Amino acid sequence: MDAHTTHKTLIAPLRAALYDFSETSVRTALDALCAPDAVFHHCHPFGDLAGPGAFYDAAYAPLVAAVPDLERRDWIVMAGPTPEGADWVGCGGFYTGTFVAPWLDIPPTGHLLHMRYHEFYRFENGKLVEFQALWDIPEVMMQARAWPMAPSLGREWCVPGPASNDGIVPGPHDGQQSVATMQHIIDMLERLKRHPSQGGPEVMEMEHFWHPRMNWYGPAGIGTGRGISGFRNWHQIPFLNAMPDRGQYVDEIEYHFFGDGDYAAVTGWPDMIQTVTHDGWMGIAPAGKKITMRSLDFWRLEEGRIRENWVLVDLLDAYWQLGVDVFARLREFNKARNMGPIDIPDGLSA
Repeated sequence: MDAHTTHKTLIAPLRAALYDFSETSVRTALDALCAPDAVFHHCHPFGDLAGPGAFYDAAYAPLVAAVPDLERRDWIVMAGPTPEGADWVGCGGFYTGTFVAPWLDIPPTGHLLHMRYHEFYRFENGKLVEFQALWDIPEVMMQARAWPMAPSLGREWCVPGPASNDGIVPGPHDGQQSVATMQHIIDMLERLKRHPSQGGPEVMEMEHFWHPRMNWYGPAGIGTGRGISGFRNWHQIPFLNAMPDRGQYVDEIEYHFFGDGDYAAVTGWPDMIQTVTHDGWMGIAPAGKKITMRSLDFWRLEEGRIRENWVLVDLLDAYWQLGVDVFARLREFNKARNMGPIDIPDGLSA
């Protein structure tokens, strides 16, 4: 069995434990998977955590207390080597369950919760040594009608998995196809960086890289765009109007691409640097401040072009760097809300 198929096999017990979530099974799976000194890079407000026990205590324990029937559903599981020689597994999907108690000062709804995640796992010698994850916490705030920031330009919904229903990529790893898919993404991103510094939208050659019926699934706070026009209007144009120096600081960051069949992914912590100027962004006034961004992305190719692109950005961390504490605003926003746990009748008793 090739290394990348092996790594997907190694992560299978953790995936199973997260689907039928219990503290014992998840802790056991994490301990078996991880090197003792594994580093967990998590989104704002969690930060960096050392070892699987610290990660469970800080991230999973509060979440499962708020969502006791928590489960994780995966719709992408892919793996491959980066050009630098690191071996990664990328998983995408959503956490779900009944939201019955406050979490991160978000009021419970008593209804089904869905929270998209992108989680990346780096392996060395059969052990997980590095973890990078983004959870779409703003999506949960929106479901609780407690998002205290500007509304999204794109469509907010429960983002679907691949239309092709093949995101759980089986082995063996096809190295040639995987490299070709990855290179398509790298070439596309190089073209995107030409605009606006080297010309108008035509210099991006988007029709060459993107399927005409593409979906760009952005994070909650930005939302989904359909087709090139949706991508440009609801994400790219506001983004570039706010941060026209995007792509000019590549020597100061690290990002790593890998492919698996028709899928490609990028991981970096951070993987973008730009300055918020001009029009401002997401309702934030232009601060003239240079910020980093964490983005974990998946792409799926169909007929040689990108048909679907799943993007998560740590927007809460971006707000934080710009001097906006979203959680403080959340607490102000919810002063008149009932923050107690919700006891839902079983529906069987009189």
